[in-house]
Amino acid sequence: MRIFGDRWSPSRWSMRTRVTAIATLFVALLLTAGAVLFYQVVRSTVYDNLQNQGATAINELSALVRATDPRGRLRVEDPEFTLLQVVDDVGTVLAASSQLDEYGPLQVSDPRVPDDPVYRTVRIPNEGEAYLVTQRVWTPNGWRIVHAGTPIREFAQYRGLFIGLLTAVVVLGAAAVAYTVSVAVRRALRPVRVMSAELAEITGRAPERRVSVPQPDDEVSELAESVNVTLSRLEDVLDRQRGFVADVSHELRSPLTGLRVQLELALEHPEDEDWPAVARAALADADRLQGIVGDLLILAKLGAGVHVGRERVDLGALVRAEVLRRTRRVPVEVDTEEGVMVRVTPHHLVRVLTNLLDNAERHAAARIWVTVTADGSHAVLEVLDDGAGIAPEDRERIFWRFHRLAESRELDRGGTGLGLTISRDIARAHGGSLVAADSDRGARFVLRIPLDES
Repeated sequence: MRIFGDRWSPSRWSMRTRVTAIATLFVALLLTAGAVLFYQVVRSTVYDNLQNQGATAINELSALVRATDPRGRLRVEDPEFTLLQVVDDVGTVLAASSQLDEYGPLQVSDPRVPDDPVYRTVRIPNEGEAYLVTQRVWTPNGWRIVHAGTPIREFAQYRGLFIGLLTAVVVLGAAAVAYTVSVAVRRALRPVRVMSAELAEITGRAPERRVSVPQPDDEVSELAESVNVTLSRLEDVLDRQRGFVADVSHELRSPLTGLRVQLELALEHPEDEDWPAVARAALADADRLQGIVGDLLILAKLGAGVHVGRERVDLGALVRAEVLRRTRRVPVEVDTEEGVMVRVTPHHLVRVLTNLLDNAERHAAARIWVTVTADGSHAVLEVLDDGAGIAPEDRERIFWRFHRLAESRELDRGGTGLGLTISRDIARAHGGSLVAADSDRGARFVLRIPLDES
């Protein structure tokens, strides 16, 4: 039973089935309520007419009974109410119309209140269903029970057919709605099925493919456009990952190849080698490998969004402490505002500042300037040197992974080319930015981080 229940559970139905079932159920309930209401209105109309005619017929018969207390055959005045009968207190039929001439007293309960008619539906032998009005009347000879009724054979006969027709209308209406909704949902979801098939065919070998955008412009076309935008972003990510893997392979291959060649050459003629020099060269290559791997780990953590605790720190105080911690080749002038508070990961921000200062130190001629200010809702850290500066066309490329300008390679052959890339990723992880801005002299890096207003 559990397997059967799971199989037929609505949660396992397709969207088309669920929408069709819900719409059909809703319309079926409305049609059923409408059919019941329509039947009640028709029935109420019929019985209201019968009650009005019956009230007239019983009043006329009661007036006759009060005046004459008739015996024998009763003359029918109303062509509709032809079933007339007058009975005394002991159940003896005193007078009746021709239709009830051969019947005894009608087996119905007597009215309790005199002159207050009772309306009901009864079954009379050989007459079928009848609408009967009964009233208790006082005559000089005692109490009389007066009956006036009309056959409703046709109403009873066609009532079942009428109910059957209403039921058929409900069933056929619900079926028509189910078919219409099913076809409409199927057509509406056809572009989605096409997109699903196209998405299933898109693989890493063909990331440039896109899904078809259907017409007209509606929610489905917006979905297709959103899917294409997402595919474009994924293609960009895939391209960056491929480029990253290629760059990493290239950068790691060089020191590994150099280390292997040095060791192989040394082992060919071990007696002629200066082994301390070989060890120092191997250690230099190992240090470079360690630096590259360390930087790659930082980039991987930043790209994966690994949560790192943040603290509320004074950016100016942090910068002053870091500048004073290490003596550099050229003097560094620091100018910071007081109370520029930011919420950051301190060692990440120190890494950014160290990378910017190291870069400025390599290119500076005689001096480096570091400033910290508050600009609107952001804290601004600027590092400026008096070197040759950066050409406008290179100001974005210097943030690429493993990209180093010719001047940088000459000044620092052991660099990894990841310092500025890591610095920008750290800035973005803190909701800020890092750019190489315009400058009258040297290179000018501007770091912006949101202020902590708490």
